Amino acid sequence: MTRIITLFCFFIAQISFSQTAENYLEKIRNNEALLTAFFQQMPKGGDLHHHFSGSVYAEPLLERAIAEDFYLNLESMNVSKTKPVNGNWKTFSSLKNEGKLAFYEQQVMQTWSAKDYNGSVPSDDLFFDSFQKFEPTIQGHFAEGMLELKKRALAENVSYIETQLSTIPCDMNVADLTDFNSKLRQAASQKDEKAVLKLLDELYKSIQKKDAKKYAADFNNNFIAKLHKDLKIDDDRFTMRYQNFVLRFMDPVDLFKNMTIAFISANDSKLVAGVNIVSPEHGENSMKDYWLHMLMFKYCHSKFPDVKYTLHAGELTLGLVQPEDLTWHINDAIHVAGANRIGHGVDIAYEANSYDLLRYMAKNNIPIEINLTSNEFILKVKENRHPFTLYKEFNVPIVISTDDAGILRTNMTEQYVLLAKRYPDVSYATIKQYVYNSINYSFIQDAAVKKQLVKDLDGRFKTFEAKFSKN
Repeated sequence: MTRIITLFCFFIAQISFSQTAENYLEKIRNNEALLTAFFQQMPKGGDLHHHFSGSVYAEPLLERAIAEDFYLNLESMNVSKTKPVNGNWKTFSSLKNEGKLAFYEQQVMQTWSAKDYNGSVPSDDLFFDSFQKFEPTIQGHFAEGMLELKKRALAENVSYIETQLSTIPCDMNVADLTDFNSKLRQAASQKDEKAVLKLLDELYKSIQKKDAKKYAADFNNNFIAKLHKDLKIDDDRFTMRYQNFVLRFMDPVDLFKNMTIAFISANDSKLVAGVNIVSPEHGENSMKDYWLHMLMFKYCHSKFPDVKYTLHAGELTLGLVQPEDLTWHINDAIHVAGANRIGHGVDIAYEANSYDLLRYMAKNNIPIEINLTSNEFILKVKENRHPFTLYKEFNVPIVISTDDAGILRTNMTEQYVLLAKRYPDVSYATIKQYVYNSINYSFIQDAAVKKQLVKDLDGRFKTFEAKFSKN
């Protein structure tokens, strides 16, 4: 009886602490500095929509380029380890000797990230073009980036990151399969799903014969597992898992080859949490082949039913594409591809039968990954133009993410500050639920690991909420 009374008192105390935190949040709702201090300390669970290369800040990448004396293209701000044949390229050491290094450092920072963005180029172009500009500084330095991200996560009370780390290297020769490009696109143009799936089956068998499993095993064992173990990424305060991803702009054969290997990798490794598809959704091939890509996911799911996948879908807005192209991407990602989560989902209000789609997402527990800073910078969608409230009204599970914190010059804390400030009807209890969603809807394969992260979150919130008992 004494134990029951003790537990009851503990439960009441926790409710009281949570209510006190709720009261304090309401008191500071319109003060950004106070909100920042509040959310900096609040446990934030996981960051599920996270691109590794876009999350590393530009400063260490630039420092590395200077230290290793890369070549810099003085017009585009691309860097290269070796001097390309065409273009105006100079080493960082020569720029230093000429007294021009400080000027170009500033140009690089403004081209590799949103720092001091002034609208001189379209924001979506700056964002998507930046990756190729700094990419040479990432290669061979994944370890430094992973440790930077872990350190930053620990500092702002983030306990889990599910990052898209790297494409899977593959030199498989598929020159003999290029006829499938036109065949697949022809069948897709006629919306002949049966014909597309039959062609994908033939293509899959050919790719398997070219030892696709070897590339997945090499990636899992000699890259993912090695880095993860050598760096001691997982500990009692932090956990990281990885999403494989494929590039939308590729022709069908190359994309499907990479997708097949990505699914094999995710199926065979507990560290690889799932699969994704990236690159600008409004790009030429992305738009032309979108339905075909969704069928590729459907096909791969039939081969690897245990592999989870989240899809960038609806990262579009009016004016970026034709109005009719806003009506079907999220629908197809869910109803054709069978996505387990949706990333961005900004065009949901324009989707055909959007209310039915939202109800379906809610009923089937298909979360939406909300990226407030990203959607504002890339798409110019924010506040009441952003569909956050629409998802919330229909009880779609919500997780809050950063997307590309390095390029966007943001972090997880700022995402929650924006959420609380822009949407005053979102209570502390609801925000806390979003935090738990980020663990419960993660793709972590090991149930014991997920359970421990939830337990750890319980303890973190207990400590956090106790701070407000005297306020």
